[in-house]
Amino acid sequence: MEKIRVYELAKKMNMTIGEIKDNLKKIGVEVKSHMSNVDSDLEVKIRERISNSTDVKEEEEIQETIEKTQKTNKKNKNKLDINEEMDIVEIPANLTIKELSVALDRKVNEIIKMLMMEGTLATINDTINFEDATKIAERFNFITEMLPEEDILGKEFAKIDDERKAVTKQKRPPVVVVMGHVDHGKTSLLDYIRNSKVTKGEAGGITQHIGAYTIESNGEKITFLDTPGHAAFTQMRSRGASITDIVVIVVAADDGVMPQTLEAIDHAKAAGVTIIVAINKIDKPGCNLDKVKKELAERELLVEDWGGDVVAVPVSAHTGEGVDHLLEMIQLTASLETLEAEKQGKAKGTVIESALDKRRGTVATVLVQNGILKLGDPIVVGESHGKVRAMIDDKGIRVNSAGPSMPVEILGLSKVPNAGEVFYVAKNEKHARQLAESVEAKGRVDMLNASQHKVSLDDLFDKIQQGEVKELKIVIKADVQGSIEAIKTSLEKLSNEEVRVNIIHGGVGAISKTDVMLASASNAIIIGFNVSPDVNAQSEAEIEKVDLRVYNVIYNAIDDVKRAVTGMLEPIYEEKIIGTAEIRQLFKASGVGTIGGSFVMTGKLVRNCGVRITREGKLIYEGKLGALKRFKDDVKEVAKGYDCGLLFENFNDIKELDVVEGYIMEEIKR
Repeated sequence: MEKIRVYELAKKMNMTIGEIKDNLKKIGVEVKSHMSNVDSDLEVKIRERISNSTDVKEEEEIQETIEKTQKTNKKNKNKLDINEEMDIVEIPANLTIKELSVALDRKVNEIIKMLMMEGTLATINDTINFEDATKIAERFNFITEMLPEEDILGKEFAKIDDERKAVTKQKRPPVVVVMGHVDHGKTSLLDYIRNSKVTKGEAGGITQHIGAYTIESNGEKITFLDTPGHAAFTQMRSRGASITDIVVIVVAADDGVMPQTLEAIDHAKAAGVTIIVAINKIDKPGCNLDKVKKELAERELLVEDWGGDVVAVPVSAHTGEGVDHLLEMIQLTASLETLEAEKQGKAKGTVIESALDKRRGTVATVLVQNGILKLGDPIVVGESHGKVRAMIDDKGIRVNSAGPSMPVEILGLSKVPNAGEVFYVAKNEKHARQLAESVEAKGRVDMLNASQHKVSLDDLFDKIQQGEVKELKIVIKADVQGSIEAIKTSLEKLSNEEVRVNIIHGGVGAISKTDVMLASASNAIIIGFNVSPDVNAQSEAEIEKVDLRVYNVIYNAIDDVKRAVTGMLEPIYEEKIIGTAEIRQLFKASGVGTIGGSFVMTGKLVRNCGVRITREGKLIYEGKLGALKRFKDDVKEVAKGYDCGLLFENFNDIKELDVVEGYIMEEIKR
């Protein structure tokens, strides 16, 4: 179907851009701007809507507006005429002032002067985002289009991918991930499947653990990814990997849905992957299938025998009861999804896990998704490159080739790649090395601009107005379940016509690295109530540019989101974590109180800074650091790696292994 831009359609129909957008909306077509592409046949539909309107008054108003616009066009230069004079310029999401001046064919000083008039001081090498660049471009009569984000490897191998589309594909095995709460039998179930369904002809059994394996059931293969859990699953997804076809959630029949079960469900839902539930431990006394199904229904997973569409299979990892039926359901579900791949040509796939082995060097487990990976192939994966010097399958057997949905361990890469990164087979080793170096160079630039692409409450309203955000995704962590429900209910009520508030996960306990990875992968923000992020979570949030906010009053959290959605956030002071310490010894000082002999683990602690004390992830005190000592002396600060004595204002109930988090308040400009 031929495409036409909104402003071109407006000019063709002698209507304003606003009128075109209104008419498109009434026939069910939403557009973001005058530069949006629409089907050319929509002109006919708009004219039909106008001519067939049952509301005579509306039709007369439309016709009157069209006639008025036509008259105005003859006398004055309106928006349509301006569009004729405006040139289109393509620019990236972020660019320097110098690059913008070149794109607009204007002097750098003109750009800088215009920014100064807007209250922004900038130099020739400063970076400007797409939105600000568009405002400048419009003043010079340019319409901007954003260049797609450059994927060096994807661009390099695009031709091969296009050629694959024309090739007749063949059926491939489904790729399955098993997740669930600790002690609910995930590992036992995988072990039973692995030991009882070894691929035909491989009677020797599995001797090698490579993070994935293939079994055979009813003459057909299934590949299982044996990830450490939903954290690894989401880490792969956060890097754009889409390799899982089905997620099996394991729930113990005698225990029911638990916190990690909920996390697994939320991670699978966020990824948009088909879910199958395995209700395990049906051989144990006290099992209650209806209780499990009820709890699943409360999480919007309605099983088939309750009128829903979620497959639920009772199984026993101990006796093997129901396991064959589970495998049949996996195969049936996979058959409905038409899973196909090309079984020839150069391979393309994804890294499942990787490590540095002292004896063998870089070791990576990869899943081939298209083509055939062969021994000796030159490959590139992110910033890593090399030649496949050895391939080992999930049985510990060296192989010479691997096809779609087959996991293999490979040796020969220059550095350890990240889980979720895509690998390609290059022309030769030199070609692979050059591409890896280009990816590495681009990565340094991307790190500087990463924050431009993440949603935060500070810039939420602007992104809503620009049509970039239609849904605000939130991860909630709190000290008790009741708080989660209260916050969730209140926040979801803030949804309006422009943006929907969607709570993608809620859990009890400290904010973890897993929570941050889920938020990063889903472009969500994190709200904590009466809990704090652990050290790893805080570090990950800074790296991934995830907006993480902690509150001790529910209404403050709700008000912040409400103000962000409506564009009314007030200037605030932002908390900056400066360091953490662990209390390792207690000293009683007469007339002073209890002094915590502590070791600074990260950053530094400074005199009079704000502090939070957590015990096993729960907040027990928030206040001010009363005194900071090195030996017997009062000091201004103590850095990472040194011992110190800590005294807290109006608080003495400290214990060994308590974690002290120091912070200061910095004023930020919204």
